[in-house]
Amino acid sequence: MIYLESPSTDPQFNLALEQFVFDEMDRSQEYFMLWQNDNAIIVGKNQNTIEEINQTYVEEHQIKVVRRLSGGGAVYHDLGNLNFTFIVNGEEASNMDLHAFCRPIARALNQLGVPAKVNGRNDITIEGRKFSGNSQYIRSKRIMHHGTMMFDSDLSVLAACLNVSRDKIESKGVKSVRSRVTNIREYLDKEITLEQYKELLLRFMQEETPMERRAFTRQELARAEEIKAARYARWEWNYGYSPRYRLRKERRIEGCGKILVSMDVENGCIKALEFYGDYFGSGDTAELAALLTGCEIEQESLLTRMEGVDIERYFNHLEKEQFIKLLLQ
Repeated sequence: MIYLESPSTDPQFNLALEQFVFDEMDRSQEYFMLWQNDNAIIVGKNQNTIEEINQTYVEEHQIKVVRRLSGGGAVYHDLGNLNFTFIVNGEEASNMDLHAFCRPIARALNQLGVPAKVNGRNDITIEGRKFSGNSQYIRSKRIMHHGTMMFDSDLSVLAACLNVSRDKIESKGVKSVRSRVTNIREYLDKEITLEQYKELLLRFMQEETPMERRAFTRQELARAEEIKAARYARWEWNYGYSPRYRLRKERRIEGCGKILVSMDVENGCIKALEFYGDYFGSGDTAELAALLTGCEIEQESLLTRMEGVDIERYFNHLEKEQFIKLLLQ
């Protein structure tokens, strides 16, 4: 097995790097990777992004939102979290046991005195509390299994950024299952840094499966940057790929009144839009809805589509920025 380590903490780049290893590196080899991300929410391939995140908090705290290739639920990453990836071949990949990849992590922690266990949902837990979520991407008898290891993550940020709004959202997207979570560090007998933990983990993994360390070449990293630009840095993938959904929200805005929004979104674009409420305005909001139909539900696209529009014609005492915030948050 080849051991690879990402030189970056950019979540968009790291998911692209995973894809590069899976798609383009030597298929006769198997790979184990360790990597870290700056603050990010990583959503599953089949999820509706807007259902999984607290958009207001995410924007205020500049947390990146990136969709991955594998299924499963949304997870939070920060520099207190260590991610691992196995990329291997399998004759019967569709029947591959996710636990087979989780058990070495649990055994390594057991050696450190941490009572980690693999549970039935393919999570790894300590005393019933989740610290590692896992998922897989399988194609052409090739498997990418990846998971998180929360070593010393900020659990208050995790709770806040995955605390979705109370707006009513109807969608066929796969919903995340929320679990009680914890950090590995709380259960260690002695104080160690995340870097020390990574080296201990890697030493144990090498004892179980001999590994050869290998660095990425400049050309390989450049190719990962190309994949990032083509997929993981694009709104169309991270938000627009979401399944069709129907959104109902209600807001009372000081000086304007109560506004109820009914919106259908498909491929990240508004397909139907209606407004109700006790607001005043001289214009027919159906005109505004018609103007916005077909627009990407994204700030710059909405601003471009509404250039020259006097929003107060439809909603007295409402500013354009407030209106866009109403649609997005």
